Amino acid sequence: MERTQTIREAIREELLRGAATSRELSERVSIREKDVAGHLEHLERSMRARGERLVIEPASCIACGYAFVRRGRLTRPGSCPECGSTRIDPPAFRIEAA
Repeated sequence: MERTQTIREAIREELLRGAATSRELSERVSIREKDVAGHLEHLERSMRARGERLVIEPASCIACGYAFVRRGRLTRPGSCPECGSTRIDPPAFRIEAA
């Protein structure tokens, strides 16, 4: 597949369409899921100049409902600090005008 735009431009377009998880972004943009967080960190910095901001809908535990509100990392947590479950809904990302 030939790209007509950069990976970060493609991710930005996907996020403007609506919220998406790292897995969804990796499938839509054809990159590894592990690489999405790095691109999002860079994209977050460049969006400030455009008057936009990256909104993170926090990950949550499926078992007990704990929300990882204060988590700064953009990756999915490994386990819940409340109940220890590893069944975690990943964070979702979207772009909002500042």
